[in-house]
Order: sequence, then structure tokens, then C-alpha cells
Amino acid sequence: MRHVLSALVMNQPGVLAHISGMLASRAFNIESLAVGATENAELSRMTFVLNGDEKTLDQVRKQLEKILTVVRVIDFSNQNFVERDLMLLKVSTDGGKRGEVHELVDIFRGRIVDVGATHVMIEIAGQERKIDAFIDVMRPYGIIEMVRTGRIALLRSAVASHEADDDRLTPEPPPEATV
Repeated sequence: MRHVLSALVMNQPGVLAHISGMLASRAFNIESLAVGATENAELSRMTFVLNGDEKTLDQVRKQLEKILTVVRVIDFSNQNFVERDLMLLKVSTDGGKRGEVHELVDIFRGRIVDVGATHVMIEIAGQERKIDAFIDVMRPYGIIEMVRTGRIALLRSAVASHEADDDRLTPEPPPEATV
């Protein structure tokens, strides 16, 4: 079973290596991993996609919670959340296929971000199945290069993402607006 976990971590050097090393040493396979900034400059959010049963997921969560630089772990299983993947794809447009490719990009709500003499570069974001379907549609045109981000996700409910503050990090209040 596929599981999506999010870990709010302190923004310090070596945190990614520590966490990925811990998971690898315990033979947990990471299907996808994305790390990025949050609304708080002192924190980063790591989103993991793992395959395994409930016991495996529970072990991963407990191991993550033991790490001092991990502020909070959220399990998205059985919760309402939004997830996205981003992809850049370079596709051949030899043989006058540029119009067809452009039409398919529009249908999938992507956008062409670079145009070359014999190819276009496409940016597309969405759920994993949308990205996979787009790749399948583009294969006959000739995929030259492709790169994907790991999946990112947030809970739809604002309540869960602002659960009780952790004592390890108290974010600074936002600056007051000046008129």
C-alpha cells in the first residue's frame, strides 16, 4: 500500500542526509522524496511516499519522530489531502508535429516553457496519474529528456497543519503591518 508522510524538520545542514540514511539503514524504500521551504524560514517540509503495510508505516513514523531535528510527522493516510508532482519534459517536434504536441499540452493543462528548432520543453503539474498519462501520450513523439520532482502534499484541513506547537521550535510571530 502507498503511504504519504510529511515531516516538518528544522532547517539545518545534514537533516536530509540523516533522515534518508536512517530510512535506508532500516531497509525502508523511499518511492518519492521532496524537500522544500515552508512559511517559516527555520523549517523545511519533507514529503515521503513509501510502499508498505501499516506496520511498516508505523515503524517509519516512530523512527522519524525520534530524530531531534524532526518537529512533527503527519501521516496523510485516510485523510483529505492535495498532492502534486511537477515535471519538465523535452519532446521532439520533428516532422511538423509541433501543433499536435501543443494541442495535447493544452488538453493536459501543461505549458510550453521553451521552444527549440526540433523540440519543445513542457512543464506540467498534477497528480501522479495525470503525469504518467501525459508521459504515455508523449512517448510516440519522442521523449528527449524528462525530470520529475518528488510528490508534495498538504492536508486540506487547516486544523491538522496547525496542531499544537512543538516545544522544540516556536515560530516568530509575523511582523506587524505598517501603514
